[in-house]
Amino acid sequence: MFPWNLLPFDRNTQKKFLEMKPDEIENYVQQMMGKMLQPNMQGMLKPEEWLKGMQQQPPSEPAKPNTGLKAEMFETHDFVFVRIPLKDEDLLKQMKLFYTSNQVIIEHIPDLSDKHTLVLPATVKRKGAAANYRDGVLELRLQKIVDMQYAEIDIST
Repeated sequence: MFPWNLLPFDRNTQKKFLEMKPDEIENYVQQMMGKMLQPNMQGMLKPEEWLKGMQQQPPSEPAKPNTGLKAEMFETHDFVFVRIPLKDEDLLKQMKLFYTSNQVIIEHIPDLSDKHTLVLPATVKRKGAAANYRDGVLELRLQKIVDMQYAEIDIST
């Protein structure tokens, strides 16, 4: 059994909450959340203030993932291609390439402590990948999975 009598809520605390007005409750919750949240998250407590700040700022470009590599990705009907420009062919000897069904992991370039993760635009097979280096560009060719299995989800109302 759970020891309910050890909770910090006794009859006096319950009585205080029942006698509080909605404004007092909101202030209490704001204070508690303010103590728990980081200072840069304070705008999340009052969405109207957060939205004002958003309206005052000019719209910016959509954020592109910055991996430090100038990798390009595109897909064809059968493959996903990842092209990574490399200035020095000697980087091929120190770099490590790994991939999963939806991302490519590149380690040790440009420095040995670096690790870059690229999210692929489509799922790929576990085998059949190829990497070629030509004209300062490392090209990865990953075979796509053509997964046409899908199931219907019933919507209950």
